[in-house]
Amino acid sequence: MAAKFDSPTAWLGVSAPSLADIEAMAAEAYARLPETFRGLCENLVIRVEDFPEESVLDDMKLESEFDLLGLFQGVGLPFQSASTPQLMPNMIWLYRRPILDYWAEHEETLGAIVTHVLVHEIGHHFGLSDDDIDAIEAQVD
Repeated sequence: MAAKFDSPTAWLGVSAPSLADIEAMAAEAYARLPETFRGLCENLVIRVEDFPEESVLDDMKLESEFDLLGLFQGVGLPFQSASTPQLMPNMIWLYRRPILDYWAEHEETLGAIVTHVLVHEIGHHFGLSDDDIDAIEAQVD
């Protein structure tokens, strides 16, 4: 791929991936997950926005809208119960602009970053903490 963009003028007609582009990447990444995982995500809603809402930044005490690549909102599977009805579906948010910013500063492909963020947030849907997810990733790396 590098050869395609070796010349600075090769970038003149290229625009940043849109919300729809990131959404398509996330859909492809989701489709590659094992069917058993996807079965546990039946009612999970995945959305792509440019940035998190201001209330999310405030709640998480983040300094910048670029500090958050993705977010899980809802009740993780292990914490759900039949006696406590779920008012809203579990949601995963992917934030396009912070993802693109991260991509610009690292050597990973955009598809790998979108996949990583999506899988990380699905981990929260499964009830895993950030520490749990980091430990799993360390075993894979």
